[in-house]
Amino acid sequence: MDCGGGDTPTPNQKVIAMRTLLRARLDTERGSEAIRSGKMPELIKETLDKIKPEAAYFGPDEGRRTMFLVFDLADPSQIPSIAEPLFLNFGAELEWTPVMNLDDVQKGLSQIR
Repeated sequence: MDCGGGDTPTPNQKVIAMRTLLRARLDTERGSEAIRSGKMPELIKETLDKIKPEAAYFGPDEGRRTMFLVFDLADPSQIPSIAEPLFLNFGAELEWTPVMNLDDVQKGLSQIR
């Protein structure tokens, strides 16, 4: 499937999800308010339930609370439903990066001739 040209896969084509690292850097004031109000655990749970990441890490990045989520992005149309709650609830700054695990790298390297 051509990811950039708008081609729609036919029923016989296999659509492969792209493993993605999402870095969500939270606005400090919005994050602090979520903690003070007691809503932070619920908002994080909602995010994880929606995305279903294979890995989720939390820590500081450039001085701000940050979520690092690795998940399979099945279709680019999922981006708004993932991004908007993070924007609305946390004023988050998002960075989306395609990533590979070791199996993916080995498979890719085996195709280089």
